[in-house]
Amino acid sequence: MQNVGRKIYYDKLTGNVLVDTGEMSGDVRETTIEEDFAVYTVLSGRNPSTVGCLRIPYGQDRDKFARYAYHVDPATEKIVWDLTPPQQEEEQRKQTLEQIVAQLERENVDLMLALTQVYEELLALQSGGTP
Repeated sequence: MQNVGRKIYYDKLTGNVLVDTGEMSGDVRETTIEEDFAVYTVLSGRNPSTVGCLRIPYGQDRDKFARYAYHVDPATEKIVWDLTPPQQEEEQRKQTLEQIVAQLERENVDLMLALTQVYEELLALQSGGTP
């Protein structure tokens, strides 16, 4: 069984992450940069000289990658972690989801009322009456 660390491809100018290949374990092999440029569409359309690549050993910072957003500092070529407490992000996401659910519930009621009205009109037309 082989363990392959992640590769992080980033824009050399901005430090924005373009691709994080993630870690792999098992019957795997490490791909080349050329293979990655051929496989990942976000990379295939780019000039390779504008893209940096960090190789992160298997298991390194696994907990941080799972919990935090990040980008690459183009000057130092080091990862910069966004250490915003995950609880705040989760609360914001929860509020947003609650707003979406409330809106969908309102729309559902409106649709059910409209459907009921159309159904009643159809019944009236079938029975020879006027809607």
